[in-house]
Amino acid sequence: MRRTLAACRAYPLATVGGALVVAMAVFCFLGPLVYHSNVTHVFFRQANLPPGTAHPLGTDGDGSDELGTLMAGGQMSLELGVAAGVLAAVLGSAWGAVAGYLGGVADAVMMRLVDAAIAIPAVVLLLLLISIYQPSTAILVVVIAGTSWLSTARLVRAEALTLRLREYVQAARVMGAGGPRIIVRHIAPNAVGTIVVNVSFQIANAILVLATLSWLGLGVQYPSVDWGDMISAADQTISDGYWWQILAPSVAIIVVIAAFAMLGDGLRDVFAAADYDDTPVAAGDVVRPAIDVGAR
Repeated sequence: MRRTLAACRAYPLATVGGALVVAMAVFCFLGPLVYHSNVTHVFFRQANLPPGTAHPLGTDGDGSDELGTLMAGGQMSLELGVAAGVLAAVLGSAWGAVAGYLGGVADAVMMRLVDAAIAIPAVVLLLLLISIYQPSTAILVVVIAGTSWLSTARLVRAEALTLRLREYVQAARVMGAGGPRIIVRHIAPNAVGTIVVNVSFQIANAILVLATLSWLGLGVQYPSVDWGDMISAADQTISDGYWWQILAPSVAIIVVIAAFAMLGDGLRDVFAAADYDDTPVAAGDVVRPAIDVGAR
């Protein structure tokens, strides 16, 4: 328990970011078990009601409870955001690790392809892909991940260029290990810090991109809803003074993106401290030499 508290004090960003992520996940996924509302039917008599006892966050133009819709929209936003962020990190890590390990002409060709893709504005590419394929949850995940993995590839490739020169990688080559085995057993595990940190930023970016697409009407389709849909619907009524309809989803997006950003910054500090740990050894402790993960 004391070690946990010490870790929380040592890395406050990771602690606060992680706590906010967990809190938002509990709110979105467990909240409906406590707060019951109907977000799929229309109740015109209750449309555009301000926050009150019956509806803590008011109602929208269809008479649906804003708090219940916020929970349902959060489920979709978090699910798609996490799926797209993890997929982007996996694709980028695989591409970058292979390019960095191979080096030479293969590395040059693979990274020039990445540079060419980065030169294309992401919004233009997203709109093009969404216009070609009918939006669905699976298509949205693939499209968002397909436009987000490029930065991950560059980061992991830089790590792989350094790791491929380490002694344990050279020893694995001498012992006859093939390229795929070296990448999976030695390159990727030692780049896990960079990959894990990047995953948190990719998730935050995916949630923001999904909200943007939904605001443009190209996101999830009815009856599904996400926070971008809520903002898009509120845009049509904000001029009438129904401020509560845009406030809740906007704050939710800001909090979640900030939480994942803080978690990523905190994890970066954690992994940096693990790499350069010079903590004094207590009397009586057994000192063991540091061993790279890939050498095990």
